[in-house]
Amino acid sequence: MGMWASLDAMWEMPAEKRIFGAVLLFSWTVYLWETFLAQRQRRIYKTTTRVPPELGQIMDSETFEKSRLYQLDKSTFSFWSGLYSEIEGTLILLFGGIPYLWRLSGRFCGFAGFGPEYETLGFFMKDAVKKFIVTQCILLPVSSLLLYIIKIGGDYFFIYAWLFTLVVSLVLVTIYADYIAPLFDKFTPLPEGKLKQEIEVMAKSIDFPLTKVYVVEGSKRSSHSNAYFYGFFKNKRIVLFDTLLEEYSVLNKDILEESGMEPRKDGEGDSEEIKAKVKNKKQGCKNEEVLAVLGHELGHWKLGHTVKNIIISQMNSFLCFFLFAVLIGRKELFAAFGFYTSQPTLIGLLIIFQFIFSPYNEVLSFCLTVLSRRFEFQADAFAKKLGKANDLYSALIKLNKDNLGFPVSDRLFSMWHYSHPPLLERLRALESSKRD
Repeated sequence: MGMWASLDAMWEMPAEKRIFGAVLLFSWTVYLWETFLAQRQRRIYKTTTRVPPELGQIMDSETFEKSRLYQLDKSTFSFWSGLYSEIEGTLILLFGGIPYLWRLSGRFCGFAGFGPEYETLGFFMKDAVKKFIVTQCILLPVSSLLLYIIKIGGDYFFIYAWLFTLVVSLVLVTIYADYIAPLFDKFTPLPEGKLKQEIEVMAKSIDFPLTKVYVVEGSKRSSHSNAYFYGFFKNKRIVLFDTLLEEYSVLNKDILEESGMEPRKDGEGDSEEIKAKVKNKKQGCKNEEVLAVLGHELGHWKLGHTVKNIIISQMNSFLCFFLFAVLIGRKELFAAFGFYTSQPTLIGLLIIFQFIFSPYNEVLSFCLTVLSRRFEFQADAFAKKLGKANDLYSALIKLNKDNLGFPVSDRLFSMWHYSHPPLLERLRALESSKRD
């Protein structure tokens, strides 16, 4: 009887108090779920101290241990930063922080960023200033125009707002690589040679309309490796990180110098011990492995994954603006967060998109994660059809090593968080396909 009486009492509370309580309850439920998953994964980091057999030929125990300790440090930081953020957010809501900040500043904006390993403090500071300036140049006019469209759009403002954000996203995708990205990193055309010729041949074999291939100097920002393509219609370009290319990697030159091993033809001079040490510590992939990675990326294009993701994103965007139009007139939503006499549009966007949509966003995020993993397996299979299974197998191990990724994952943690399948799952899928 006591429980049912408590539930009846809750339903008799004013709507704004029920909304506020539901928001807080859901926020803490998600936090506790995320913490539970993180602790499961942390247990994996603590107990898995040996290199998995599948990786023994490429990943040495020193690199594996470095990755394990790195992930342990990250998980410790994530736990405390997550706890702090959750308590801070709860206190802000409980003590009317949003209305206070609104009255204090007249505007409410937020920025968040996390950088990997920067080369120098000066580079970090310069990069941060650039990011701030570029963000302001884009965010302020876009936000202002969006608020203006909502204000003057009438009953169908959600359609105009959606069309506006669609146009903005397409413009940003179009100009980003040519005008925004070069502000932060140096892009140079891939020199003529065997690798470029093989990339062009592979692109032509699947009718990919390649126009240019670039190498981006990502090593100043991070040791992480990547490759991607961009462009619309018949104007596609491929970008390779210098950290992906074994012959471009700055780290490889340093390793050779430290080992005392001079650049020479394979099999000449140096002891087997030194060669093995250098092989395990070298960064990046051989040309054949780079082609396998690109075969995977081009598989996303050939299989329509890019278009499918754009369609899903725009359908979600339209649905969110439609629901926003339905909810923006509900005074109890504003009252739940301390706005009893006014309903500012910007605050409405914050309340509805960040708090009211939270359950929907969590479900959508999980569904997109499942879909993304399915796409990754399909792209791996596409690379296999191009005859790249063996090279992709070794490339995935090398990229995981270079990015200090930990190859062993808790099933629940990876299912909830990983947009890419865990390394060992991908390797097993490729291994089975190689046997086929």
